[in-house]
Amino acid sequence: MIIERAYVQAGEYREDEWPWSVPCVRRLVVDGLRFTAPVTFLVGENGSGKSTLVEALAEAFGLDSYGGSHDWKYASHRAKSELGERLRFDAATGGRRMARSWSARKGFFLRAETALDALEREGFAPEAKSHGEGFLAAFRGKFLVPGLYVMDEPEAALSFGACLELIGHIDHLAQTGAQVVCATHSPVLTALPGADIVEVGEHGMRRVRWEELELVDHWRRYMNDPQVYLRHIVD
Repeated sequence: MIIERAYVQAGEYREDEWPWSVPCVRRLVVDGLRFTAPVTFLVGENGSGKSTLVEALAEAFGLDSYGGSHDWKYASHRAKSELGERLRFDAATGGRRMARSWSARKGFFLRAETALDALEREGFAPEAKSHGEGFLAAFRGKFLVPGLYVMDEPEAALSFGACLELIGHIDHLAQTGAQVVCATHSPVLTALPGADIVEVGEHGMRRVRWEELELVDHWRRYMNDPQVYLRHIVD
């Protein structure tokens, strides 16, 4: 593991303004976020703040907020978010060198909507034709060394089978000393054995088991009987 805790540096802010008004950000300010496993999944509805959290984590580690690695100049020319500016880390034992030395940091911030563009800017041009195939080719050829890998909904371009392959890549990263923090809606990815799952929402943040996830319950009931849901939506 690279980091064991993320926290917000003390300072003034307005609780009624974004991002400080988001419940999971308020919880981060109060308690910080402790990482207890090499792979952490952040799960929540759209608008719950999970993407806000992962982007701030990437920015604080020096990763391109547009999507990209630590040693690539920012393509978006965006200033860091307020949360990214004030986020700090406590390093894990195996991550102290990266925490202390900017040049020693390794990792990648993967956003579903900019992933292939970010990879191509860094000289990696997968020959695969489809978006999903190119996405997986990036994991096979680029995500190889220990570092911090932050992902925002990587399942967006992937089929069920490709999601299973992605689980294998994430697990391999974890086994070789890397750390992965991933925002996702996927019950497939979050089933990775040994992963820590943090559910974000109006309650802030809380750790849950896979079988306790609301999204798992919804998918299970939908697959069992779609009409339970669809009768309220379509004529």
